[in-house]
Amino acid sequence: MATTYTWDVFATLDGYGSYGPDGDWGGYWGKQGPEFLDRRRDVLREEQRMVLGATTFRQFVELLGPIPGADLDPVNSRIRGMPTTVVSSTLDGGVTWPDATIVAGDAAVLIARLKADSDVPLRSHGSLSLNRALMAAGLVDRVQLTIFPVISGRTGTDPVFGEADDFDLELIESRTLDGRTQELTYRPVLHG
Repeated sequence: MATTYTWDVFATLDGYGSYGPDGDWGGYWGKQGPEFLDRRRDVLREEQRMVLGATTFRQFVELLGPIPGADLDPVNSRIRGMPTTVVSSTLDGGVTWPDATIVAGDAAVLIARLKADSDVPLRSHGSLSLNRALMAAGLVDRVQLTIFPVISGRTGTDPVFGEADDFDLELIESRTLDGRTQELTYRPVLHG
């Protein structure tokens, strides 16, 4: 039986996954509160395997550091310590990360095989183009979208669902964190 694959993604209200050099938002767009941080620890506490694309993996290596024992908060420390599969045709094994496996090839074939063989759930954070392709292939079981209460129309970059196929979404779970941040979990179904 195949395990579940969750695409975990953060966005602004207007759908951006990040901001450019003109933005001065800071991490989590400066809107992380205690409920949000507790929820992230809970979500990541479960045994699971992280799946990342090359761009997000490179960003994680840069932000979270290749040095063991780096001074990280509990959320990022957990992310860095999770077993991770990186889907990439451009990376080689020369990247320092505690438990990363780099695989090359067709992402849909690789993730379908990983879903069939994994004993633990799979979770991907960010990795926009990878996850849009996996959604189109019917491999994403859940989209866990956390919407931060900001509009970054001038400085926003990386539209989360830009160039994605059309999907119908079934709401599985919703919660409000710190009275302002929305976490919405959907089951995506290709439209039509």
